[in-house]
Amino acid sequence: MNRRLLILRPEPGASATAARAAAMGMKAIVRPLFETHAVEWSAPDAAMFDSVLMTSANAALHGGSGLAKYLNLPLYAVGDATAEAAKRVGFRNIISGNDDVTTIIGKMAEDQRNHALHLAGRDRTAFESTSFGVETVTVYVSEIVSAPAIPDDVVALVHSARAARRFAAVTMQKSSIALIAISSAAANAAGSGWQSVEIAGQPQDAAMLALAARLCEMREE
Repeated sequence: MNRRLLILRPEPGASATAARAAAMGMKAIVRPLFETHAVEWSAPDAAMFDSVLMTSANAALHGGSGLAKYLNLPLYAVGDATAEAAKRVGFRNIISGNDDVTTIIGKMAEDQRNHALHLAGRDRTAFESTSFGVETVTVYVSEIVSAPAIPDDVVALVHSARAARRFAAVTMQKSSIALIAISSAAANAAGSGWQSVEIAGQPQDAAMLALAARLCEMREE
């Protein structure tokens, strides 16, 4: 019997990942560690900015009507999922990268951006200083939910450094769990004690699931 896949990200991403996993023949268990929802925010004057930065699809999913002010600005997105979510809410000029925020920041610098609006979650990983101005506005929050029951002998996906830290804190049987991290930052945040830790080749769901498909089939005799 193949190992099961444990999905820890919030909805609606959790169900989307589960559907992709099922299409690949994997049996998934969904146990979100967080619940994501929008927060009220005041949209700054669009004339103050020459670009928008989104590091998570949640910014587009939960940004609401305030996003309309910025639809004519170039939008820089980390990952295809973020780019697709931005496209669905009406952004037209989207520059995306499947690496990490550092790569996108570098691209923005190459494009000589002067002042960007970063639409983000409340709990976020700070990125290094940039050569241009960045104003960050919180448009959503991911709240911790009560610790779910964590099965053993699974392959677990952690989609962020924050999720990795939370998962490590609520998991007792680390040595039976193979961990797949979306980035090196997430892998480092998870700490030690796991059966194994692998980092996706690109910070996106598809790359994580490709690793999961292999690990779910591997079993020690």
